[in-house]
Amino acid sequence: MEAAARRRQQPGAAGGPAAQPGASFLQARHSSVKADEAASTAPFHLDLWFYFTLQNWILDFGRPIAMIDSFELLYYYDEYLGHSLWYIPFFLILFMYFSGCFTPTKTESVMPGAALLLVVPSGLYYWYLVTEGQIFILFIFTFFAMLALVLHQKRKRLFLDSNGLFLFYSFAITLLLVALWVAWLWNDPVLRKKYPGVIYVPEPWAFYTLHVSSRH
Repeated sequence: MEAAARRRQQPGAAGGPAAQPGASFLQARHSSVKADEAASTAPFHLDLWFYFTLQNWILDFGRPIAMIDSFELLYYYDEYLGHSLWYIPFFLILFMYFSGCFTPTKTESVMPGAALLLVVPSGLYYWYLVTEGQIFILFIFTFFAMLALVLHQKRKRLFLDSNGLFLFYSFAITLLLVALWVAWLWNDPVLRKKYPGVIYVPEPWAFYTLHVSSRH
């Protein structure tokens, strides 16, 4: 009993009055460590907000100015690169479809009445696509590839079915329309100046702008 009483009276014993200052010191130190950790894990991202603010100003207020020195670049992307990215897969898919339009039965190599009605509008559409999109080289390459495939398959006694005939005659009409279009505008001085290249295929919209709308 006396030993227990002495232990309770010794300074620093657990639960004694002298233990409270030590506990308060540890608690305060622990709180300061927590505060330091919280401050170190959430710094201000100066680089992020600076570049974000800068790009907002440039995109919102500098865009019209930037589009004036970069106009030629935008025109290049629209007229050449954009057309290539769209039309090369388009004609490749058409050719892949055409390569499966063969039949060993010659009697099946005929076009129904519905195909005959649609072949002229189809050829007219491809004419507009070739001239306005300025993709004559891609078109003529695809057409010659189709012609070579027809001649190759003919040696194997394979003939175009109705779908293959429709696509082939559509392209043939397109080629005829392009030839007539170029021949009609061959000596046009204004369009010749606008399209000075070796391959002269004027755009219908350019013809309309220079010769039709200008009169009004």
